[in-house]
Amino acid sequence: MRWLVTGAGGMLGRDVVEELTRRGGSVVGLDRAALDITRPDAVDAALREHTPDLVVNCAAYTAVDDAETDEARALEVNGLGPRLLARACAAHDARLVHVSTDYVFSGQARTAPYPEDHPTGPRTAYGRTKLAGEQAVLEELPGASAIVRTAWLYGEHGTSFVRTMIDLEARRDTLDVVDDQRGQPTWSADVAERIADLGPRLGPDAHGVFHATNCGEATWYELAREVFSLLGADPDRVRPTSSAAFPRPAPRPAYSALAHGRWQEIGLPRPREWRSALHEALPRIRKEGPLRETP
Repeated sequence: MRWLVTGAGGMLGRDVVEELTRRGGSVVGLDRAALDITRPDAVDAALREHTPDLVVNCAAYTAVDDAETDEARALEVNGLGPRLLARACAAHDARLVHVSTDYVFSGQARTAPYPEDHPTGPRTAYGRTKLAGEQAVLEELPGASAIVRTAWLYGEHGTSFVRTMIDLEARRDTLDVVDDQRGQPTWSADVAERIADLGPRLGPDAHGVFHATNCGEATWYELAREVFSLLGADPDRVRPTSSAAFPRPAPRPAYSALAHGRWQEIGLPRPREWRSALHEALPRIRKEGPLRETP
């Protein structure tokens, strides 16, 4: 198979390129400088030049708070860009995997993880624009596309909550971390594996929405304690606090765990538990070195 990965300079995009290359695939990765997915001519030219069998769209506007005052730009990248990619895929006989987010839900569920077919209801500009992208892909390329929703990503490349906790453990005696937001810490390398598994299956019997997060649930506070423990630090240095202590322009979901039923429908097991993934990931993340503390 010939793969084209957009947004290949980001955390997940880099992992997808690396995973597909490891499996021996023919892979072209294009970062934002190489392909602006909001330009129809550029998108069409990329597919004509590289003739992929399958496109993986990891390009996105991910500044959740900035989107509250810049929704038009966020919609251009998160809504229009996926539509242009889907149209180009339809024109060039390619399939498309589009990466989306838990923010398409309200984040107010309390009893069980959101199944793939749960009604959406975003409460932020970012969530609205990502939902627009999902709808565009499914409209333009029905039967030959998949939406892969993920959340709480961390990885070897780029910044993440886990990397910040590694850095702050060495800099702070104690740390206050939010304990009233619950989700699924997810290693980007595991998501890349899921995308690589899904791609060859994508077609009439395997399309639509899939959730790619690690299993289990945690709060940010519980995740921070686990990171400290794996670093050999005292987890009691992490202290619980509420979201009210860290007001943000965009409200964060109180609950955003996702269910994984669709994987079993296409013959793949559920993703592994988040602690198992974190234990494997942490040594790799630490090799990248600490972050500088933000002033």
